[in-house]
Amino acid sequence: QVQVAESGGGWVQPGGSLRLSCAASGRTFIGYGVGWFRQSPTKEREFVAAINQSGSPRYADSVKGRFTISRNSARNSVYLQMNALEYEDTAVYYCATCPRCISSTLPRAQAYDSWGQGTQVTVSS
Repeated sequence: QVQVAESGGGWVQPGGSLRLSCAASGRTFIGYGVGWFRQSPTKEREFVAAINQSGSPRYADSVKGRFTISRNSARNSVYLQMNALEYEDTAVYYCATCPRCISSTLPRAQAYDSWGQGTQVTVSS
């Protein structure tokens, strides 16, 4: 099983940018889909973005056009570039691996088997 760890969270003003990183250890990401989810105190965990084994991305409607997910196989990492951040993006962001994801299952948290501890993103003026 792949272990994952997130980094890159922090505080940013509305309209700003952050890049989150998800690093794998124990195994590589090869053969896995990787997803980003987020959870805030007032919301349940929700899907943000994912990238499948072939490198095809999928996004939640709320972040389309603002967030970009990418993977760097050489560095065994997946990134989430977040631009034009809004107050509503404040949450703890988690990355997770999906061993058998297809496009339709990428948004489903139940399809993921290994989760990181999360990284806090705070959007505030």
